[in-house]
Amino acid sequence: MPLIEVPELAVPKVALVTGGNSGIGRAIAARLASMGTTVVVGYNSRREMADDVVKSLHGSGHYAMRIAIDDPASVTEAAVEFGEKTGGLDALVNCGGATNPVAASDLDALTDEIFDRAIAINLRGPFAMVRAFRPMLERGNNAAVVNISSIAARTGVGSSLAYIAAKGGLDALTIALAKVLAPKVRVFSVSPAGVDTDFVPHRTRDQLQKVAERLPLARITAPDDVARAVTACIVNLTSSTGIVIPADEGRHL
Repeated sequence: MPLIEVPELAVPKVALVTGGNSGIGRAIAARLASMGTTVVVGYNSRREMADDVVKSLHGSGHYAMRIAIDDPASVTEAAVEFGEKTGGLDALVNCGGATNPVAASDLDALTDEIFDRAIAINLRGPFAMVRAFRPMLERGNNAAVVNISSIAARTGVGSSLAYIAAKGGLDALTIALAKVLAPKVRVFSVSPAGVDTDFVPHRTRDQLQKVAERLPLARITAPDDVARAVTACIVNLTSSTGIVIPADEGRHL
């Protein structure tokens, strides 16, 4: 990927991307690194994938760090390690997440265990990251937090009611944190839909294509489409905070 020319002061020196070892997170890491940012690739499992991402990134100084965002002890340990190793943080991208598809009409199949896990990973996890890394963000240069949400929070259509609820909570949290962390840290949500990854188990590309054909822009969202929205928040939207930005080919319309 070619280097992207942007004003020097707008480019984060250091960024942390949870869920950075695959899919959208990997694309975000690549975009940030291409601008000259040192990227810490957060992962929960499959260290080898995170290492592959680090090796593929432009520049030097990148490294992988295990962070189980649904485990408070893991988040705390990661923050301590990060502070000792890297220090300041200019951008935190909460991309780590998970879903267990359950038909919306099948309320009995949506067990408490599934619901609680969706909330723990997709809502409590991002909050825990912000809470733990807040001191470093507040020392950062024009720092920003970007939460990867889902347009399901707006449309009410998604892989499960629990996932929809978690992402709706994440968007509300984004707005609240923007007030709490101002003026030192800007906070955004980026809300994609139907991204061409393996995030949703058993979802095929044919299914994505059929949905895409009904959308205003009539295309499947690529991971890099989301990554460009994320970098726009961090680098370009320096007078904005507390907003939710769809990256969904117009699915919200």
